[in-house]
Amino acid sequence: MSKLWGGRFTKQTNHLVEEYTASIGFDKALAEEDIQGSLAHVTMLGKCGIVPEEDAETIRQGLKKVLDKIRSGEIVYSVSDEDIHMNIEKNLLDEIGPVGGKLHTGRSRNDQVATDMHLYLRKRVVALTAMVQEVQSALITQAKDNLDTIVPGYTHLQRAQPILFAHHLMAYVSMFGRDAERLMDSYKRINILPLGAGALAGTTFPIDRHFVAEQLGFDGVYENSLDAVSDRDFIVEFLANASLIMTHLSRLSEELVLWSSTEFGFVELDDAFCTGSSIMPQKKNPDVPELVRGKTGRVYGNLMGLLTVLKSLPLAYNKDMQEDKEGMFDTVATLEGALQLFAPMIATMKVNKGRMREAVNKDFSNATDIADFLVGKGLPFRQAHEVIGKTVLYCIQNNKYLLDLTLDEFRGFSELFDERIYDVLQPEAVVNARNVYGGTATVQVAAAIERSEVKLQTAKKWVEEHDEESQG
Repeated sequence: MSKLWGGRFTKQTNHLVEEYTASIGFDKALAEEDIQGSLAHVTMLGKCGIVPEEDAETIRQGLKKVLDKIRSGEIVYSVSDEDIHMNIEKNLLDEIGPVGGKLHTGRSRNDQVATDMHLYLRKRVVALTAMVQEVQSALITQAKDNLDTIVPGYTHLQRAQPILFAHHLMAYVSMFGRDAERLMDSYKRINILPLGAGALAGTTFPIDRHFVAEQLGFDGVYENSLDAVSDRDFIVEFLANASLIMTHLSRLSEELVLWSSTEFGFVELDDAFCTGSSIMPQKKNPDVPELVRGKTGRVYGNLMGLLTVLKSLPLAYNKDMQEDKEGMFDTVATLEGALQLFAPMIATMKVNKGRMREAVNKDFSNATDIADFLVGKGLPFRQAHEVIGKTVLYCIQNNKYLLDLTLDEFRGFSELFDERIYDVLQPEAVVNARNVYGGTATVQVAAAIERSEVKLQTAKKWVEEHDEESQG
């Protein structure tokens, strides 16, 4: 059968060209969005008198029948019809006859596919924002349950200073909060309608683009027809935002892998989120965080892939831009999978408070507080730093920790030491001494949790407000 665009051609398309250039294998994911946009477009054509209202209604009913068949799995997509647009139009023509050909009046596949992707991504961004918020909620709940849990804080993966485990978890709440903010902010650039730009220059038909935007729930329309069909910034922005989310998930994944190891023993992941070994029956492997960590690379790759496609690409539409979809679909699926697993995995994670406390008691992470103690006695910090360095070296050489030293041993390094040093060195004292905004003191972490809960509730209202709108 000849192509819907085949009037100018004298030869059939080579079957290898058909297979190579066809996008139906992946852009069928846009089927519902394509029909959603077409319903709004044909309603506008009828309203503006571009096609008779009777024909517009026939096309609307035909599109709904095609949509029903798509949802029931009755539609068989054809490579010879190239893409989702042509497949749907072909099925529409089969359903209602030649009148279906009027649907494409006043538009091009260039502005049509752009519209489909705006509709697709708009919906997914709202859903993904909600998923990020679920991870935040799980982290906050764990933080509230661990306001009395002290754990070594690390720099260079070496023990640095004791902190509240809740403080550590709240760092990720802040990261994911920024991630959610970026997704929400991107919505306003996604929620702009390109339809009506035609192939690149607009159309000679008296269409009403703002009416279509209103029908589809868009906040506005593209100001420039060239920009409308060639813009993929909104997808690049999404892929960049997704890459940052995966970065944060991957960092937390790495810590979960470490914390759940025998060497650390800080946490235990629920059996439902781990797997075993085919040969070693004792094994309990943290496969979920490991795989999230691994899949981060493919999301980065999708971002770099699209940036490379767009580099040096002249205006307006080029076939290269067909490569914008698979990476977007893959990133959405990868991110959804990771976020859906992470929230319950964090919620069911068991925290070994005793093991964490044991780790804090057997290190030198309270050393900075001795230096601060001496500074409070009038010793310059650099001299205090040297004193404590020698004290720690003495402990290492004598297989002791700071709290094991006698007062005479302390005074062997400085006469400024007194009995109060033993109170200063207690892990609770070390933690609560950091009583500054954003610090690890219990009162500060409790306040941070409260602030985060308020911000999270406000952000969840945004999701509720935009969820129905994003469905169109």
